[in-house]
Amino acid sequence: MKSARKQAPSSARKPPRPKHSNNMASRDPVQVFCRLRPMQFPSDISCMKILSDTTIVITPPESAMNFRNGAQKEIQTTFTRVFTENISQREVFQVVSLPLVENLIHGKNGLLFTYGVTGSGKTFTMTGEPNDSGVMPRCLDVIFNSISNYQAKKFIFKPDKLNGFDVQSDTDAMLDRQNELHAGITTPRNPKTPRARKTVAESDSDSNPIITREVDDSRTVSVDPDYVYAVFVTYVEIYNNSVYDLLEEDEVRAKTLQSKIIREDGNKNMYVHAVTEIEVKSSDEAFEVFQRGQRRRRVAHTALNAESSRSHSVFTIRLVQAPLDSEGESVIQDKRVVCVSQLSLVDLAGSERTNRTKNTGQRLREAGNINNSLMTLRSCMETLRENQNQGTNKMVPYRDSKLTHLFKNYFDGEGQVRMIVCVNPRADDYDETIQVMKFAEMTQEVQVARPTVTKLDLGFTPGRRQANKIFKEARSRLEKEGRTEAADLEVDIGLVYSLGGPFPELEITSPHNDQIIVTLMNFLEQRINKRNLLRADLEQKQNDFRKMLLNMEQENMNLKVENATLKASGAQQKKKVSALEGHLCKTEAQIDSLLRKLNTANDTIRTLQQELKDRDLALNQRMIDKQRVKQKYTSKMQHETDKMNRELEMKLKAQREHLQNQMKDKEDKLRLVKQILVDDNGTIPVLKDSDDDAGQQQQMVTKTPGRPDMRSRRDRVGVSNPRYRRSQSADRWVDHRPENLAPLGTVLQPLMRRRRSITKLTSPKEITDGASRYCLTAQNQDSEGELETKLYKADILPTSGGGAQVVFNDIECLKQMSPTGQRKRSCPPPDKPDGNHVSANYINHCANQEMTSKRPRK
Repeated sequence: MKSARKQAPSSARKPPRPKHSNNMASRDPVQVFCRLRPMQFPSDISCMKILSDTTIVITPPESAMNFRNGAQKEIQTTFTRVFTENISQREVFQVVSLPLVENLIHGKNGLLFTYGVTGSGKTFTMTGEPNDSGVMPRCLDVIFNSISNYQAKKFIFKPDKLNGFDVQSDTDAMLDRQNELHAGITTPRNPKTPRARKTVAESDSDSNPIITREVDDSRTVSVDPDYVYAVFVTYVEIYNNSVYDLLEEDEVRAKTLQSKIIREDGNKNMYVHAVTEIEVKSSDEAFEVFQRGQRRRRVAHTALNAESSRSHSVFTIRLVQAPLDSEGESVIQDKRVVCVSQLSLVDLAGSERTNRTKNTGQRLREAGNINNSLMTLRSCMETLRENQNQGTNKMVPYRDSKLTHLFKNYFDGEGQVRMIVCVNPRADDYDETIQVMKFAEMTQEVQVARPTVTKLDLGFTPGRRQANKIFKEARSRLEKEGRTEAADLEVDIGLVYSLGGPFPELEITSPHNDQIIVTLMNFLEQRINKRNLLRADLEQKQNDFRKMLLNMEQENMNLKVENATLKASGAQQKKKVSALEGHLCKTEAQIDSLLRKLNTANDTIRTLQQELKDRDLALNQRMIDKQRVKQKYTSKMQHETDKMNRELEMKLKAQREHLQNQMKDKEDKLRLVKQILVDDNGTIPVLKDSDDDAGQQQQMVTKTPGRPDMRSRRDRVGVSNPRYRRSQSADRWVDHRPENLAPLGTVLQPLMRRRRSITKLTSPKEITDGASRYCLTAQNQDSEGELETKLYKADILPTSGGGAQVVFNDIECLKQMSPTGQRKRSCPPPDKPDGNHVSANYINHCANQEMTSKRPRK
């Protein structure tokens, strides 16, 4: 616990200080403060009255035991300071805790109790609420506000498990930080590496809600800038007279807390053995650690308080500080120069009576242990007061309770002790409150040794950290400017021009005590040696300063010459600048004129563009109107065109019907001619097949009725029925056109509605296969040299033998005459046959008449 009293670098120790000295000037009484809780209900009756900032008058109510016993007089109690119901948490902290924080930073220990009846506001005073922090969070804020710029890197200071700290090198500290980072990555939640945030937030999945707190950055305490600092926190509870570590990592998994033992270190200081100490770097991180331990603290519901603390909690803040080396860069790697101070914040469980809390079972056992520990604390206070006031040497029963055993050094050694007595002014709590007041009044009479700390004077220059920082910044600035001599610069902070500390205490308690004379002689010899050393150092620095001054004078002369040259050059530059400014003014005037012209031109362009847009709109409107008129007349013309097409189609249909009627008349005439040729006893043309492909020669056989055919049997043809007729609508033609015919290109073509075209007869089936009419086309040259095309038409008649006979009954002749050739006068048509004889000229004439009368088919 004690670290304010450090070991000296030498191996020799100071003689032990007597436990009880009669010199009361070096002791201070325990300061006790009283805080009244506001009345919870309007119907509650108060039994207290505040006379001043330090005095309270208590009047017993009718329900009190003192009233029933006849003792009805008022009781007046005096405190260091009385806080009323409407006092703020900030003011309580500034009056009570801020001096303890200042002592902590200056290397002194401190202890703060909150004591009172159950439900009097002890935990609220110590911890506070999210929006109204108590004593403990505000202490953390002030500590980290003060040392924020002087904190050591994490793991530079490492607990040695014996209530002390070792100083590690930067390399070892970096390895520990890497291991911590690796453990934080692989482990979902590591209690030894709490997270730091500006706003602290902790949540418990079972019942604890998220707690947030705003950090107070307004107050700081001055610190020594040549030291580095580190903050460690521990959190334990004393439950049923056993000590438990609320931050132990292994116990989180086991869900059961193992009891710890209290030991004494090498400096006779009491501490909890193997307690978990966590290094924190911000108040948020420290408060998060506190919240993690607070969720494991034992609380329970009683008749007087819904969340009554069933244990004493001790939250300890340990501040470790060590000086920097002579260059102000690194921490001195010596454990003996480390100064450790601590501030213990104790939230005592409330004293209570069983007949009011109605506790039974486990709660009753807890209440008994709480009251026993508080009674032991009272006994220790009473024994200390008796020893100090009466000069006795009775043994103080510290070991009767873990609570008093842990804080034995504060009362028996040195350290500032303060107590906040929380009081509920209700008349129902009078009997418990009066006992608390008596204990508080008695505690104020206990004297505690005044804390004193003597930091080792290593002879280093004060302000070396800042000097080294300025030197590095200057050298870095020179390196950026390209100065080569920046790397060779060295800084000599030098010795401390001081002859040492004050003279040692010369209190002579015995005439045979020669140790004081020897100590004084050694002290004076050290001062003389220090004086000689400082005188030699001063002479050396004076010589160095003289040489530096001469160099600076020479540089000053050179700089003056250079300055004069620069001034002349500057005057010339000013003239040039003036000329350029005049030219610039003229140019700016020209630019302004051009800008005005440009603005005018832009306005004109915008006007013309607007006019162009208007004209475009008018033109578009005209085009739209024109398109509408065009569409109107187009639709009208389309209507007229359709009407004319319908009329034309009707006319064409009428003409077609007229021509068809004419064609029928011609066909009737030809049919009549054919009938004549068949019925009369004239010649009948008969087609005889031949295998000659070149000319497809035809032979005309004349058959006379009644005369037998004298040809051989091989040349005979089947006899057909000359009266066989088919309907013309069922006629199917075989159109025989050889391949070597010359194209005519005439519009006069034979009328064959159903026909099958062939170019060569290879089989009789090509004629007899479903056909009833046959047409053979032949071309040759007449006597006048003109191209003559003849169409030989015939009927295909079935024979009695089952074959077919081709009987030619019509010839059509078409001549192609040259327009430049000399035409002969057409001969008159031959005479109409008489009787049963039909001449060939008459047949050709009829065919020519038919071909001439035909029109092109559509």
